[in-house]
Amino acid sequence: MKFIKTFLKIIAAVLVLLVVTLYATDTDYLIKAVRTIYLKGHTTAFLEDYKSFDNQVIEANTPQPWPQHEEYNSVTATQRLQKANKDWGTVAYVIIKNDSLWFEDYYDGYDANSKSNSFSMAKSYVSGLLGKAIMQGYIESLDQPVCDFLPAFCDGEAAKMTVGDLSSMASGTNWDEAYYSPLSITTRSYFDDDLRKVMNGLEMETTPGQAYKYASGDTQMLAMVIEEATDKTMYNYLTESFWTPLGSENAALWQVDSEENDLVKAYCCIASNAKDFARFGKLYKDHGKWNGKQVLDSAFVAKSLKPRFPSSPEYGYGWWLKTQNEKDFFMMRGHLGQYVIVQPEDNVIIVRLGHQKSPDAGIGAYTEDISLYIDEAYKMMNK
Repeated sequence: MKFIKTFLKIIAAVLVLLVVTLYATDTDYLIKAVRTIYLKGHTTAFLEDYKSFDNQVIEANTPQPWPQHEEYNSVTATQRLQKANKDWGTVAYVIIKNDSLWFEDYYDGYDANSKSNSFSMAKSYVSGLLGKAIMQGYIESLDQPVCDFLPAFCDGEAAKMTVGDLSSMASGTNWDEAYYSPLSITTRSYFDDDLRKVMNGLEMETTPGQAYKYASGDTQMLAMVIEEATDKTMYNYLTESFWTPLGSENAALWQVDSEENDLVKAYCCIASNAKDFARFGKLYKDHGKWNGKQVLDSAFVAKSLKPRFPSSPEYGYGWWLKTQNEKDFFMMRGHLGQYVIVQPEDNVIIVRLGHQKSPDAGIGAYTEDISLYIDEAYKMMNK
């Protein structure tokens, strides 16, 4: 008994020392990481982790359900798609054809209204809100300096950084896109309760605007710019700019760093469903129009869907670009295989949400599952 008491005292002392060390080294965000992710058996963020964080509501006030296609759910998923859905933990697979719901299926206890983490698909919304802010005159153009809004980026090379650089992933900062390292700035930004402080600590690595480098921090900075320019929170600005006008059927949630600081995790973490995510793909497919109204400037949409840098044909402004089977697709992409994939000429939108993707090919590189989801959708449609 004495040994057990001594052992427990030692364990308690070690834990206290560990906590003190974390606070002393400004890595106390790891306590939250352990509590919300690692103790639940995960090694990275997961689809329902939004339940463990502070969130703000994105309201849905004027629902416009997708019309059902005359061939709605007239086919079943191909065997290859069924296997992929099982192997990679798909929770939603939806095909929208000619602006009508052609196929939908849900798995693992999820249904049409279940919330699921967007992860980096949120970046497309943030870039769209930049376009909206330019359209409404809050921001002059893609060439306006970030320094006009964020004083921490007014010295040296940082003064050359533009809002367009942030949207196209060309800030030149030293952001480290490492999802599985507990000490990376990516992990810190996910769990830290003061994102502004984290972002303002970034340093310059290269000259802005010269080349693409995937960096979630660019989108986070862009959100801070938009909030400064509009004097509106990102979740309210998204509600009034897109979520309500596009007829979303369900209110969504956007994770914030804390109730006190109230800054969204702009590079990720909108909790919603496949059919409401698909609406943003339709808006861009239709050159910024919704029900005949110009919700987003068509010139901004067109620019967003073209590569900024010839050396990086896979990325425009907030959107991914891919050519497959001699067809050009643009898409929203998120961690673990969240996709809204659009082929405008065929008027097709494919949405896949799930727990994981095919083996990683490196940061930003296209994984095999994307091609599979496209190919099998087209087989199902006999195109």
